[in-house]
Amino acid sequence: MRLANLDGRAQLITDDERAVDVHKASDGKFGPELAAIYDNWAGFADWAQGADLTDAVEFDRSALSAPSPSPRQILAVGLNYAEHAQESGFDSPNGLPPVFPKFLSSLSGPETEVVLPEGGNTDWEIELVVVIGKQADQVPEEKAWDYVAGVTAGQDISERVIQLSGPAPQFGLGKSYPGFAPTGPYLVTPDTLPDRNDLHLHAELDGETVQDGSTAKLIVPVAKLISELSAIITLFPGDIIFTGTPEGVGLGRKPQRFIKPGETLVSTIDGIGRLKQTFVAAGAGQGGQS
Repeated sequence: MRLANLDGRAQLITDDERAVDVHKASDGKFGPELAAIYDNWAGFADWAQGADLTDAVEFDRSALSAPSPSPRQILAVGLNYAEHAQESGFDSPNGLPPVFPKFLSSLSGPETEVVLPEGGNTDWEIELVVVIGKQADQVPEEKAWDYVAGVTAGQDISERVIQLSGPAPQFGLGKSYPGFAPTGPYLVTPDTLPDRNDLHLHAELDGETVQDGSTAKLIVPVAKLISELSAIITLFPGDIIFTGTPEGVGLGRKPQRFIKPGETLVSTIDGIGRLKQTFVAAGAGQGGQS
């Protein structure tokens, strides 16, 4: 199943990229808002398996927004790929990697215009994003995928100057400017994927490949990550987890490279879809829309 946020309404997406309005198709039982879908995920998923998709219609991708638009929490995981830890100048974590928040105001949809902070060094980080489907507390690793509504693509866009300034890194602030958490294009349920633990991630900046990796190389894979996080905090339906980025970020390059005004970042995860961010200088655009 693929679920989209289209003009603020829950929509099922067919194999030929057409949309069915959930609220209408379910005679008002589910939707129209996405938050209500996640709060009753099990019931919705059962209904969606047999939903009538014959009235699917074409849609404009620019109307897509974040598949989970109002999470209680947005968690992000750092240094969860060994090569990325190395390029960042850190040892690979032996246990739970560093975890930090991305604030809600940074969340956006899959095709956006993003304002580059003035005086900053803005970087890219393609990531698999997990959306929680039911409340998770003290979840054993072998049952962790049962708590996942689905996965989507995300970019943990990062402004490195503020992130690395001061006596301790400002991870949350440096990664939470408006539009710095694009997600989408759809929520994809794990059963739809050939291998939920081995998904290919690819990012291009103005046509140049900058990242190319696989979630099979996660130091702490999705199930273990959910288990270890839920041992400490409660995860709620609709919560978002950015699971980490592979190597290839601008900070780790020699010479370093950061995003310039006018450049376009295209990020793809096989089986999920594509994000597209165009960057503008401060004062030249609104940013973070959709």
